[in-house]
Amino acid sequence: MMDLVTHLSKVFEQAFEAEGFENRWGAVRRSDRPELADFQCNGCMGAAKSKGLVPRDLAATIAEKVQGDEAIERVDVAGPGFLNIKVTSAALSRQAEAVRADDKAGGGAVVSPEKVVIDFGGPNVAKPMHVGHLRSAVIGDTLCRLFRFLGEDVTGDAHLGDWGLQMGHLITELLAEQPDLIYFRPDFSGPYPEESPVTIEDLGRLYPQASAKAKADPARNEASQLAVAEMQAGHPGYRALLRHFINVSVEALKIDYSFLGVEFDLWKGESDVDGLIPGMVEDLKDKGLAKLDDGAWIIDVARESDKKEMPPFMVINSRGGTGYHATDLATIVDRVGTLHPDRMLYVVDQRQALHFEQVFRAADMAGLMAEDRLEHIGFGTVNGTDGKPFKTREGGVLRLADLNRMALEEAEKRIGETGLSGDIGEDERAKIAALVARAALRFADLQNVRTTNYVFDLERFTSFEGKTGPYLLYAAVRIKSLLRRAKEAGHAAGEIRVESDTERALVLALDGFAGALEQSHAKRQPHILCEHVYSLAQAFSALYAAHPIANEEDAALRASRLGLCEAVLKQLEAGLAILGIEAPERM
Repeated sequence: MMDLVTHLSKVFEQAFEAEGFENRWGAVRRSDRPELADFQCNGCMGAAKSKGLVPRDLAATIAEKVQGDEAIERVDVAGPGFLNIKVTSAALSRQAEAVRADDKAGGGAVVSPEKVVIDFGGPNVAKPMHVGHLRSAVIGDTLCRLFRFLGEDVTGDAHLGDWGLQMGHLITELLAEQPDLIYFRPDFSGPYPEESPVTIEDLGRLYPQASAKAKADPARNEASQLAVAEMQAGHPGYRALLRHFINVSVEALKIDYSFLGVEFDLWKGESDVDGLIPGMVEDLKDKGLAKLDDGAWIIDVARESDKKEMPPFMVINSRGGTGYHATDLATIVDRVGTLHPDRMLYVVDQRQALHFEQVFRAADMAGLMAEDRLEHIGFGTVNGTDGKPFKTREGGVLRLADLNRMALEEAEKRIGETGLSGDIGEDERAKIAALVARAALRFADLQNVRTTNYVFDLERFTSFEGKTGPYLLYAAVRIKSLLRRAKEAGHAAGEIRVESDTERALVLALDGFAGALEQSHAKRQPHILCEHVYSLAQAFSALYAAHPIANEEDAALRASRLGLCEAVLKQLEAGLAILGIEAPERM
């Protein structure tokens, strides 16, 4: 279906073209003054200036030309030449019916779908996720959902951190505790047991122990670095342990991600591309890109136009090891060769911007993928009330599992405040609380401009009042309850007839869905969709307060408003689903 902005823009573009102007002057947008008009066109000033005409005279001409369109009730000339547009009630009624009938609730699709890889999550193996992982998880997952909804072919990859020093710490600490394990026997090369010698609890204990020892003793840290080097060089026992560490960690990671409604298509990590690095390095040398510099192989990615220092891309360090530069570039090699993407998005902390600029330049120079097809989707930090990255009361970094638990406990306190459903059984109450907690956490994060920091306030985020996820659930559940009561009373939804001002405002809110999706997609900014969904819920609340719906005595009016409720619920749930939020049937 076509939204009213698109329809009206086409009408006004044709009018400008008929007067000999470029059609770009006919762009229509939502009115800045909704009390005066539904939409506005501001092109007359620029168009008139380009030909030395009087803007108000041109505006009057354009207004007269478009007046015959069936969607337009009135066009007024305002100020120096603004065109204020009011649409007909019949046009709004048609739009509401179209939303109700549309599989995508008025959402639309991209013109030229692409194959896209979205790299997000980035958890480290054997390390518990912390509150900082929340942003990458929910932003990345939402972008996956958004892109798919609009018709893109999307692959989401967790890109595990499984190749760094933490692996050496784990290996050496396990060696200290259980030196007789078969993985440490120099005369044995496999096959190794399929059952892991460690649990996630073991990993949670071993890593902090080893890390503390390494900080206190340089020799202990050197032992971990040596273990990493041996693992990367192919030590069979260490490689087998690595696989155990990964498998055990992923199972634990899936629990925390599942609570947030986050899913991945791939659980690949840095270790998965290890076999590609030697060939990649030789290719970089053959192309004259990788150069020897003080024992290390680097790529000079600096440009004359750079206004800041651009350090070299590190292919192989002076100790012969590889780091994030090499594994990230090898991951591009892997994805290009297996997935053949048109574009790749990396949803990673804004503080990693320099790293990704280096990687993207190197990928372009190596002919792997054009730099403008690689995007760093950076984001700000989750802060405490002191404005600094969120910490526990003890001063440590809050674990994501603890954050999820805190949100669930707070949500359980809130259940029953709505009074929509009466008695709820214990099992259903637990399910509803989990959905409320998820809505609270995801919407609290996504409603912010992605690149900014935000202050974490769990009590406010779990409230059923204000701009929160639970408020949106409340709006959806209230509509479901209303429609359920109407059905029980024998009242059915019918043809939508938009008449009152609150009905007009609600349908105009409905009509903004496609535009919100388009802007969220183009700017990679989920907060735009959050704003739309919240505005839609508010517009419905205004209707609910202004008019009887299920209790309306006029049968035709009641059927119309019930039909409008169906359209609103359909779009509200579609928008929430893209945000990764699911509304229960009652609460």
